Amino acid sequence: MKRPNLVHFLSIMTDDYVAIKASVTMKENALAMGNTPVDLEKLAPSFPIQALRLLSAYEFKMKIVGLDENQKEIYKKSFDSDSYGNFNFKIPLTEESKGLVILQLYEVGKEPGLQIHLGTAIPLRIPEPKKIIICDFDKTLVDTRYSTTRDVYNSLTKPLESFPTLVKSVDILQDYIKDGFHPFILSASPHFYEDAMRDWLYQNHIYTAGIFLKDYRKIFSFFEGDLTTKDLKVQGLYKLNHLLDILLMAGIPKDIVLMGDNFESDPIIYLTMAMILKQDHEPWKLWKIVKSQDAFQLNRKQNGQFLNKIFQLNNMIGRLPYEVSLKIYIRKKANEESIKVPTKFKGRLPLIELYDGMPLLAEKDSRSKEDNIADA
Repeated sequence: MKRPNLVHFLSIMTDDYVAIKASVTMKENALAMGNTPVDLEKLAPSFPIQALRLLSAYEFKMKIVGLDENQKEIYKKSFDSDSYGNFNFKIPLTEESKGLVILQLYEVGKEPGLQIHLGTAIPLRIPEPKKIIICDFDKTLVDTRYSTTRDVYNSLTKPLESFPTLVKSVDILQDYIKDGFHPFILSASPHFYEDAMRDWLYQNHIYTAGIFLKDYRKIFSFFEGDLTTKDLKVQGLYKLNHLLDILLMAGIPKDIVLMGDNFESDPIIYLTMAMILKQDHEPWKLWKIVKSQDAFQLNRKQNGQFLNKIFQLNNMIGRLPYEVSLKIYIRKKANEESIKVPTKFKGRLPLIELYDGMPLLAEKDSRSKEDNIADA
């Protein structure tokens, strides 16, 4: 027996609104099937292919009930998902709802008159002054590979801990978290990688990160248009869109750190974000610069969405009482000493710090060789 199940939920509270990003799917009810409780000692890290059910598409209606600190109901409203069960909306905070502390979530669209409890959540409030770090995952935190069919098969059928960990990147991320930065993880991996990725983050003591993945179902949709087949390989638009979404959800922080690698288009994506935050150009002029780059390749609908988000962010930045501090870390691909970017992006290159990121397995091999030499 299947029932609606919440597979992703992120809520961030600011002074003006609660931003919510969620995903719901249909999942077998283990208790209804008579399954016995799981032996905790036998739990193992999940791997992506276990979540392939998320490739199915369903529509849902989610009711949000907001409670204050005394468990009194102060907010109630229902929202419709897109055709893939995804939700992305904001709850304005009024005099009545600003005391909201707890969210209770119900699916109310599948069975008329039936409210299915999805869960309870406490919205995240990033303390002032806001500090966030946004980190790419593949080839920045973990040395994943997708160049061959075998690589793809291995990525689907093995836990992420079986791939080399990039220790230097993890250390940088953890140091910023200890310094009060709230983490967000950005990846071009398919949306059904979230459970496996969350397992890996927990193993590396990263517990509160919001995860943003690519919903590959939209690529093959004739009606959505948010992503198209070109976006299977072109990551610029997807990553920049989610960078904008994070800031539109959380508000503009006083300090922001971006982490990525030099294998694809991360430097151009992050330098574009720097140009937005530093207001180097008017939104329409920056849009013209971006759409001319091979890393983005916007279609008509994507043009409109991107330009609209830039204008929103530009207005938010214009009202800030402070200047945003920005730092960019880029992991080296090999032994390069500099990053090559188009001329129009060079003005913000000093924001980038290149660093070496040797995989954990390579470090172990190197240490064992040194030990052998020492013993000899």
